[in-house]
Amino acid sequence: MSIFDIFDKLNAEKENTAAGKPEYIIVGLGNPGEQYANTRHNAGFMVIDKLAEKYNADVKKIKFKSLTGTAVISGVSCLLMKPSTFMNNSGEAVVEAMNFYKIPIENVIVCYDDISLEPSKLRIRRKGSDGGHNGIKSIIYLTGENTFPRIKTGVGAKPHKDYDLAAWVLSNFTADELKLMQEGTEKAVSALELMVKGKTDEAMNKFNS
Repeated sequence: MSIFDIFDKLNAEKENTAAGKPEYIIVGLGNPGEQYANTRHNAGFMVIDKLAEKYNADVKKIKFKSLTGTAVISGVSCLLMKPSTFMNNSGEAVVEAMNFYKIPIENVIVCYDDISLEPSKLRIRRKGSDGGHNGIKSIIYLTGENTFPRIKTGVGAKPHKDYDLAAWVLSNFTADELKLMQEGTEKAVSALELMVKGKTDEAMNKFNS
């Protein structure tokens, strides 16, 4: 670890002590359990893990049916969440946190996997449909809104059209794909740093594939 890394870590620790009531909720979608850790459907968890690593946030407190932690990102207090409800019920965790902190849907940023993008590629949107993603479908159904910003992280397309979708998203990344996912999660963190400052358009222009 270089001297610059040490200073960055100390600054992140100092920032996190200043965290008050969250202004934003950043949710990474995935499935709990070690057996799912490196699967494609857990790309959202990977983004939260990368964010927590950079900001020295401890995302281990059990609250809102999730593992949670707090971080001050770009001067903005944020709640980080990894729902433990399993993917199809992700909305339960999101709604609980939103209601508790009275955070509007526009301040909930959801990070999740997208099979239409290759690993390391991102697509950022201010709002939209569920696109067939069950985690997003749950959030839209339980909040009644689709106006939440989201970061879709590429996990690669099915090998062929007849390949079972559930089997594909629950399959493990290859070693080479994991390297690309590291690049993708780093870009997602940089995008989040802009989005919590209200610079979603800038994030879209910079990172959208």
